[in-house]
Amino acid sequence: MLPEWLPTKEQKHVTILSALNWGRQAVHDMPPLRKRHRHRGGGDNRGGRAGAGRCSDIRSSDISSESTTILPDILPEEIVSVLDTALADERLALATYRFITNRFGPVRPFVNIARAEQRHIDALINIYADYHIELPEDATSLDPKLENADMLYLCKMGVEGEIENVRLYDEQLLPAVSAYPRVKSVLQNLRDASALRHKPAFERCVRRLTQPR
Repeated sequence: MLPEWLPTKEQKHVTILSALNWGRQAVHDMPPLRKRHRHRGGGDNRGGRAGAGRCSDIRSSDISSESTTILPDILPEEIVSVLDTALADERLALATYRFITNRFGPVRPFVNIARAEQRHIDALINIYADYHIELPEDATSLDPKLENADMLYLCKMGVEGEIENVRLYDEQLLPAVSAYPRVKSVLQNLRDASALRHKPAFERCVRRLTQPR
């Protein structure tokens, strides 16, 4: 149950898209991709920890669905750049939702979606590991507006964030990896999670907080 003190009548006159674009711009303004060393001698570059919970968008079978498929020896730099962008975007989402749950407690939908975002990150990390590519540094930077935003604002920001996330996958990331089924499968799963699970969850949150008491 959300806290009783959440505002229902007077809402701050804030621009949802300004906060969204602040975080998304941080992802798109990342420095140009540097060529990273590919370790052909084995080893595991995986990081993070497996997510759990009810918002499990990616099944284990999705993550390793092509384990029997012969993979190309290497991924071109432009495909690695796509992975870097997707990973930065998912890291930003996870850090944002964790910040919110640290501030407000384990409130829905943020607590469930944060778990799902960790699974998204793990699915991407599996690709880096399969191709023995070093993970990019996590340079996530959060929007300062998160410090004082109320729950209604944050849920609206979540809706806009998922809309922008779907657009990022549809217009940039998925078209770039159409010739790489292993990568495309994972990115398609991440895109569908945003469109079919996360966005509706945030929309329900907005409706709940704007309904007359």
